[in-house]
Amino acid sequence: MAGTSPDRGRTVSTVLGRRLGGELLRLRESRSMRQSHAAEALTASVAKVAKIERGLVPIRDPDVRALCHLYGEDDVVVVDRMLALAKADRERRRASGWWNQYPGLGSMVEYVALEDIATSLRTWQLAIVPGLLQTPDYTRALAVGNGSWEDPDEIEPFVESRMARQARLGGEKPLELWAVVHEGALRQLVGGREVMREQLGHLTDVARRPNVRIQVMPYLAGAHPGMTSAFTIVSFAEPGALDVVHMDTTSSTLWLESDTDADRHVRLFDRMARLGLDQSSSVRLIGGILKEL
Repeated sequence: MAGTSPDRGRTVSTVLGRRLGGELLRLRESRSMRQSHAAEALTASVAKVAKIERGLVPIRDPDVRALCHLYGEDDVVVVDRMLALAKADRERRRASGWWNQYPGLGSMVEYVALEDIATSLRTWQLAIVPGLLQTPDYTRALAVGNGSWEDPDEIEPFVESRMARQARLGGEKPLELWAVVHEGALRQLVGGREVMREQLGHLTDVARRPNVRIQVMPYLAGAHPGMTSAFTIVSFAEPGALDVVHMDTTSSTLWLESDTDADRHVRLFDRMARLGLDQSSSVRLIGGILKEL
C-alpha cells in the first residue's frame, strides 16, 4: 500500500528498544543536542527520533552509527555494544515464537521471548527453584499453590510452556545459566516430599551440564544483600555488555533497563555468588537434603 511506513506493525515499546533508546538519549543530552539535530543526521522526522529514544521502533545499523558519530561517541566497544543491542531488538521484534501459543503467560511473554535470544542468564532465587530448572510436578504444584488461576484448566498449558523454555539449555548454542538459590527454597516442601525428591534429583543431574552452574546460598551464610528480592540478569552478548534486569512482583513484571541498574545488580549477584557454596559443595548439600526426604 502506498505511503505505508516500514515501521507499520512494529511500533511497540520493547525492553531492548528502550535500553538502546535510553543510551542514545543520554548521549544526545550529554552533547546538549536537540532531537531536530538527530533527525537531520538521519534524514528523518523528529517524531521518528522520539520513537527511537522511547524504544518504539527498531533502528538500523547505519542509523546507530550516524547517531554515535553525531554525538561524538567513537569508542569502538560502545558502538559495537549498541549495534549488538539494535540487532537483538530487531530479532526480538521479528520473532514469532512458540510462546505466542500460551496466552496464560501474560506479562511473562516478553521475558520468555528475550530468554529465547539471550546468551546467558544469572539468576538469584530466594524462595523457589528457577523456572529453567523446575520439574513438571514442581511447576504444577507452584501454580496450584499460587491460587490465582481462575480456571484450573489453564495450569497445564502453563506447565507446558515452562518445560518448553528449558529447551534453551540444550541445542547447538545453549543458554549459559548461573543460578544462586537460597537453601530455604530447596527445603520448602512444594508439592510434598515425592515432588521435592524428584526436583532435587533433577537439580543434581542438570548441574552436570557444562553450561549450567548452580550454587546454594546456605542458611549459615547469615545476612546477605539478596534478602529482599529475587532477580534475573539477562545478557545478550558477553556478560556485562548488554544486560537488562528482570524482577517479578506479586502483581506485575518489572524491568530495570539502565546501565546503572544493570551494574548494581551484577555487583549484587557477584557478591552473593561469593557468599554461596561452590558448585560441588552445593550439589552435596542438595544431595543431603534429598536424603533427609
